[in-house]
Amino acid sequence: MRSVETIYKSLLADFSQRAGFAPEEGCDLAVRLWAAAAELQALEIQADWVLDQSFPQTAQGVYLDRHGAMRGLKRLGAARAGGVLRFSVDAAPAMDITIPAGTVCMTAEEVRFQTTEAAALPAGALFADAPAEAVEAGSGGNVVPGAVRFLTACPVAVTGVTNPGAFTGGADQEDDAAFRGRILESYQRLPNGANAAWYETTAMSYPGVTGAKAVGRAEGPGTVNVYVTGESGLPEGELLAGLQAELSEKREIAVTVKALAPAARRVDVAVAVAPREGADREAVLEEARRALAAFFGGRLLGRAVRLAELGNRLYALEGVENYRFTAPAADIPADSTVLPVLGTLEVTELVEE
Repeated sequence: MRSVETIYKSLLADFSQRAGFAPEEGCDLAVRLWAAAAELQALEIQADWVLDQSFPQTAQGVYLDRHGAMRGLKRLGAARAGGVLRFSVDAAPAMDITIPAGTVCMTAEEVRFQTTEAAALPAGALFADAPAEAVEAGSGGNVVPGAVRFLTACPVAVTGVTNPGAFTGGADQEDDAAFRGRILESYQRLPNGANAAWYETTAMSYPGVTGAKAVGRAEGPGTVNVYVTGESGLPEGELLAGLQAELSEKREIAVTVKALAPAARRVDVAVAVAPREGADREAVLEEARRALAAFFGGRLLGRAVRLAELGNRLYALEGVENYRFTAPAADIPADSTVLPVLGTLEVTELVEE
């Protein structure tokens, strides 16, 4: 990009050649040339920006979305994490206690969750479970068991809350780099109405699908199995049934197509993390748990689980100085029919000698 001074000197030289004299510094004409040079630089910057947005390799934001639309692709939106909240009492009640839908609880870091259905704590019982989801969409809603401990609007007689299992499935909106990769891949694997790329593109266009892999001749000639996932991981029966109907309607002639859930491969993760000097130890370990839990989800279908990628997520955290994985022991290879799912997650403090 040319500087304003470079453009000014070019204008000055051209004027001097045509007019036969050079204007003095500080005169009215020199000021006008400086102003013209600044405007020309702004136009050059704008032209470069327009050129960047004209190609999917360099486009950003809404302009990248428009390139995706030309390929029939949409950016994956943010998703809320889902799980179960367990409400408890100190002493068994004599009557049922109603826990209304929309009851909000939160973690120590003020990540909020709300019940999605009403639940009842029966008379004589000490606790009751209710389905819940994160209030805000995004990977921040992925929390480990026991993280939710505070009631913000306590139902009558309820004294405690926790989450017996992890909240999973929270995902941030697909970023430019990931979306750009899908767009460029669509040019390399052109869907033609009969190949794997077409089945995968059709499946990804169905609401709720976040990952799709098509396997041809899965059960012999004339058969195609399309493995799909939802945001939280393995797809629900309703999603599979709806996608099956759409694929059956659009499939090529004389082909049997099935929409299937992939096999789940449990991945246990154990890592020791060394916080930076002066960092809050517990906060760093909690952030590490969130970062690793957010890696797993429906978008991982057909992808490898690499220790380097998990490590990069930890190094991206401000308070992490070092880390050491003990599980998994090695990279887990990719398989189109397999979805890696998070098993146990153990994050401890690394004590370096």
